[in-house]
Amino acid sequence: MQNPTLDLRNVNSLWASVLVETLARAGVTRAVVSPGSRSTPLTFAFAAHSEIEAIPVLDERSAAFFALGLAKLRQQPVVLVCTSGTATANYLPAIVEASESGVPLLVLTADRPPEMRACASGQTIDQLKLYGGYVNFFHELGLPAPSLVALRYLRQTVLHALSRTRMPFAGPVHVNIPFRDPLPPIANPAIATAVKDVDWALFFSHIETATPQLASVAEPLLRPDVHGIIVVGPVQPANPDEFVASVAEVGRRLGWPVLSDGLSPVRNHKETVPNLVTTYDAVLRNPAVAERLKPEVVLCIGDWPTSKVLRTWLQASDAETWLISSRPGNRDALHGRTRQVTMEVATLATLLPEALDENGYTKMWLRYEERARTALDAKLEATTHLFEGRVSWMLAKHLPEDTPLYIASSMPVRDMEYFWPPNTRRIQPHVNRGANGIDGTLSTALGVAHAAGRPSVLLTGDLALLHDTNGFLLKAKFGGSLTIILINNRGGGIFEHLPVAQFDPPFEEFFATPQEVDFGRLCSAYEIEHVEVYDWGHFIDYMENLPAHGMRVLELRTDRKRDAALRKTMLAEVAAAAGSS
Repeated sequence: MQNPTLDLRNVNSLWASVLVETLARAGVTRAVVSPGSRSTPLTFAFAAHSEIEAIPVLDERSAAFFALGLAKLRQQPVVLVCTSGTATANYLPAIVEASESGVPLLVLTADRPPEMRACASGQTIDQLKLYGGYVNFFHELGLPAPSLVALRYLRQTVLHALSRTRMPFAGPVHVNIPFRDPLPPIANPAIATAVKDVDWALFFSHIETATPQLASVAEPLLRPDVHGIIVVGPVQPANPDEFVASVAEVGRRLGWPVLSDGLSPVRNHKETVPNLVTTYDAVLRNPAVAERLKPEVVLCIGDWPTSKVLRTWLQASDAETWLISSRPGNRDALHGRTRQVTMEVATLATLLPEALDENGYTKMWLRYEERARTALDAKLEATTHLFEGRVSWMLAKHLPEDTPLYIASSMPVRDMEYFWPPNTRRIQPHVNRGANGIDGTLSTALGVAHAAGRPSVLLTGDLALLHDTNGFLLKAKFGGSLTIILINNRGGGIFEHLPVAQFDPPFEEFFATPQEVDFGRLCSAYEIEHVEVYDWGHFIDYMENLPAHGMRVLELRTDRKRDAALRKTMLAEVAAAAGSS
């Protein structure tokens, strides 16, 4: 396909033409368009594209069934476009039929912007999830914006929506698209200026005309001689040993560094996984090192990692990306030049070429890893007070092998990412990182421990535990062993690391939400053992001797503000040490 010719006359025409160009490059060849005002930007874009046959049909009900017929013949997705209001409702009968008979339709409904809804504005109805369970996927796009970040989101979301018309089974998909005035392509020179530096050929270069299949392109793209990295996100597989073995085989064949999230089991099998990197969050805080390590290809297994530093670096690299997931939903929150493949890691390993000699890029990563790990371990070893960040580091060294470890969201998961070292103890991490909330922390940990059949551990902050104290009511029915490591810093430690911490008031009262709960008395009310840990030797003794049954709370009282400052200083110093020659 030729280099894209986009309509830069205003923000709506840019948005619509990027959307249509994305669909054309992904293999869409037909669109059925009904007339209307709110859909004007879409109509202009489809009518102008040389690779798409745009067919005007007056009546939306007839248009939808006509598109259904077009799609049936070769089971290729056909696009439907209409304006806002009751026009959208006329699509429902054909959408029901497409759902029941498995026909791929991509339904694009134009809509009023949010400020024009629910206020008696003309030709406006509630179009959100209008077709209910009859569509494979629904999404409302954000309002058009002339920024690369927004356009990457648009590209990725449209590609995912199109893929859901065929995977995991064929059927209709609904995307609702709000537009503000002006709807026709009235010129606004500022829009062309805003995107003048975008390399449009590169922007669209990774889009394929079919759902990506790794087998057909593995060799040219995932070859050992490129600057490539493997990123393993916070995956909790049913069989950790098999998962780690598969990741290790992928790493061996490619010869690339394996950057493993602290919430992945990979860090706990360092003897199995070649080229393991665990200090990337600190290393990439050094700007010069981050630039030298810029990747050409990224292979992400599962979800993206916890580390904001790593995610930001990956976004800035705009590297060619493969995302491997066993789940069909859109897993790419970074909106990069990403091909998502629904596949098990074990299958992926068999499709890759055998590794050549370890390349210089991998060796460079390992040099930085060694420097950073040496510096970080030394600093943690020298920290004698009860520093929150040292807790996860100590757990990796002293928990019994194969211990199930549940980690609360907020600060504990980040300390796992920063400080959890590579080890051979086969610890099994578990988290609720689907929605990243602190809801149900204690109850989930109790469920893990009850099912595990062996002593388990919960690492939590004070607010996450207080949010779910009703979990203690499970004590009478609890048949496992759970040791609760409570880091009590009297508030929300995660907020100390956010920009809002600079604004006090209202920071301390409304964000940190300090508390003065006596956890000893709280545990006594539930007849649960409570121990205050007073030094690291005391802590080690409890970690190496987990009880066989029941619940126990080990409380470590820490200084929230001191530890937040120490984290920042320590990671900055490690970043500097990593870059020193």
